Amino acid sequence: MSEIEEEAVRQNYSEQEKTSIFDTEFMIHVDSMYNFAYRLTFDEDDAKDLVQDTYLKAFRFINSFERGTNAKAWLFRILKNSFINEFRKKSKQPAKVDYNEVESYYNSDDAGENITTDLRVETVQHMIGDEITGALNALPVDFRTVIILSDLEGFTYEEMSKILDIPIGTVRSRLHRARNMLREKLVSYAKEMGYNN
Repeated sequence: MSEIEEEAVRQNYSEQEKTSIFDTEFMIHVDSMYNFAYRLTFDEDDAKDLVQDTYLKAFRFINSFERGTNAKAWLFRILKNSFINEFRKKSKQPAKVDYNEVESYYNSDDAGENITTDLRVETVQHMIGDEITGALNALPVDFRTVIILSDLEGFTYEEMSKILDIPIGTVRSRLHRARNMLREKLVSYAKEMGYNN
């Protein structure tokens, strides 16, 4: 039985209360949840699926949520756990290739062209933050996650400790290492932009 399921006996909300909590305390964080999911998965569809899965679990285990506490941290913890579980499942499966899709592509007129269909790539391709985003995305997932939670989402060490299910000391050291790794990746970019050490 998971920790969420063990805690599920704490509250006994009515259906109306559940809907109210979901609408007023959970749904206001949907954009942050999507941003976090996208930074973990690097895929729009996977991020949407992860957020949807998170909200389904949040509603299913809503009785374990204490009204008035930090709903965003609670949701982020569910999302992080869902991501880890899905990542473990996928890493054990062999890679899948849709041969019909490959054959269709190579038989098309576009086979020789180098076309990007992701408009976000085209839109931000020449923006100044590209190197920063690339450096962040290049970090291992544990380090990328602490930077996102701390520096982009503004969670405290205590909240991050609960979300990641690790001691506060580990949060601090992981964040320190993550920032150093990010700094190393951005040194050459900073020099190109005219900044000195």
